[in-house]
Amino acid sequence: MKLYYAPQTRAGRPRWLLEELGVPYEIVPVDLAQGEHKKPEYMKIHPHGAVPALADGDLVLFESAAICMYLADKYPEKKLAPAVGTPARGLYYQWMIYTMATLEPPVVQIFLNTVMLPEAERSAAAVEKGKTQFAEVARVLSNALATRPYILGEQFSAADVMIGGMLGWASMMGLLSDQPTLQAYVKRVTDRPAFQRARS
Repeated sequence: MKLYYAPQTRAGRPRWLLEELGVPYEIVPVDLAQGEHKKPEYMKIHPHGAVPALADGDLVLFESAAICMYLADKYPEKKLAPAVGTPARGLYYQWMIYTMATLEPPVVQIFLNTVMLPEAERSAAAVEKGKTQFAEVARVLSNALATRPYILGEQFSAADVMIGGMLGWASMMGLLSDQPTLQAYVKRVTDRPAFQRARS
């Protein structure tokens, strides 16, 4: 398997999961600063010219959540996804989609308007709206994690890669300063050896 990867991007999610799985894979670096992601040969792999992408034989996948779900299902013996048809599997789908649809958008909005965009294009109103939305997300996640170590309970799963990775980004932006439950969760998941290997 080949993972098309750039550091400090959503490609960190499947890389972390691959380390959790402990299976062989190859990192194919994509230099965003040099525009490698927009070259025609890479656009054939990822039609939007973004990372990550995963090549597994003839299969080429993009979208970090889809890659993580595929990998967790490819190696069921690693128990990084609940069995299909179980209630836990339904909750697993919920949290995988929640990361992309509900958790990520306000964090990205805050990031764009405080770090990424040129100063003249930033919007203080967008930041405040993002913070309001994130506060609601933080409440939901804090309640979900109040009595269990991982998002599905006692068992770490690919959903923790998604949720934990995104909350780690939020933490670096100072959004968890008043969220002790989420701070503890981020520490728990990012202390894992697989996460540390994926960062190296």
